[in-house]
Amino acid sequence: MIWVDGVPFSTSSSKGSDLCLTLMEHPVLVSASHSLKAKQERKFSLSELSSSQTSTQSRWVYIFQREYATVDPALVDYVGTDEATTCVGLVIRNQKNGMTSFAHMDFLKVVDVGLTQMLSGVVDHTIDVDLDVHLIGGFEDVSPKQANGTSRSNSLPKLDGYSLPLCAKIIETLAERKERFHIRTLFVLDHNTETDSEENTYPIFNGFVVEMSTGSINPARFDRTTRCPDEIVRRIRVGASYQDPTWDGKLLETYDTLADRFVIAACSWNLYQLHVALTLQHLSDVEILLSCSTSPSAEGPDFVDNMRRQWDYLIEHPDWQYTFPNRQPHIFERTADGGWRRWLQSSQDTSQEPLAENLLQTM
Repeated sequence: MIWVDGVPFSTSSSKGSDLCLTLMEHPVLVSASHSLKAKQERKFSLSELSSSQTSTQSRWVYIFQREYATVDPALVDYVGTDEATTCVGLVIRNQKNGMTSFAHMDFLKVVDVGLTQMLSGVVDHTIDVDLDVHLIGGFEDVSPKQANGTSRSNSLPKLDGYSLPLCAKIIETLAERKERFHIRTLFVLDHNTETDSEENTYPIFNGFVVEMSTGSINPARFDRTTRCPDEIVRRIRVGASYQDPTWDGKLLETYDTLADRFVIAACSWNLYQLHVALTLQHLSDVEILLSCSTSPSAEGPDFVDNMRRQWDYLIEHPDWQYTFPNRQPHIFERTADGGWRRWLQSSQDTSQEPLAENLLQTM
């Protein structure tokens, strides 16, 4: 059930894309989008954070594409993501206790089960609760030129691109569930779109964070030093999960809420992924963008480099068991300065020993 401005929002006559577009015209949500657009984007990097004495102890959780995490405001200061173009960041926050689930949704198929995964950490089904919801990401990835001059709203069937179907699916699923979802931010599609002189469209913001103490939302951008821990392995896991039936229709689990630690579950890759890496590594930057992105003209400046680093890792380690011996997860515990340190667990022994290396710096 969807609520806006404290009032139930009628969804009886609308489904999917029509419901999403109608919600985006609600004056309260339009105002919220204007307010978010006016905020300054916050940059997360170790160099900038270390220059501020008040920020060096900040504890954050970073979420990659197709991942989710449920975080406790008593343990975490910020949770966020970036690198989203046609993807959508979804936040569900329990109004009563501040428990917050954050997901980077990338595919229609993960929405139904993904929402159930998210809600399992923020809703006690014995208690009637209200949930604040924020959706940020996605953009008008079919430009007016591509649509032959017709309006998107009048030409939905074949000109949806990637963003609209995903946004529509999320909204429709929220409307069909019994929980009370109070939509606070709907900064998607044309609200999150800018257009250049050649009518190419781009997202205004590619990322955002939730400030856990208040639940407030701010645009944000992270760099390689703060997209951690286990950056490369987690990136590879996104692609490998599409071939792994273990993750079919699910968001990727990353984070242990109660212990404030990352637990990166094992995944496997095969000769097909190695073949792809060997084939694509020789392509030009433009060819990589066209081959690997749903929005080639809207990707960030490090997209190609990130892809090449993943392929280099796969070529160097073609057997997934090198990375996940005996399918043991990678476990990272938080250090005193807010970073992450990996713990190794022997397959012969349940005891754990910390690595000497502090993995604030990613692979």
